[in-house]
Amino acid sequence: MRSILLAAIAALAFAATLAFESTSAHAVVCADGVVRAACAGPRGAVVVRKPVARVCRTVVVNGVRVRKCT
Repeated sequence: MRSILLAAIAALAFAATLAFESTSAHAVVCADGVVRAACAGPRGAVVVRKPVARVCRTVVVNGVRVRKCT
């Protein structure tokens, strides 16, 4: 009888903990790769391309110094 009562109390305690609604976690995970950066959250994922590193140098064209970036 005592074991049945303990089992009933345990089941009631478990049901009571499930009755309360818990808030969901809003976790965001981000990764930074060589070519792209990406973030994944509860509403989807976003991928962003990184800008290409520009190389600039100064050259002389017809006697005028010009800055060229490639």
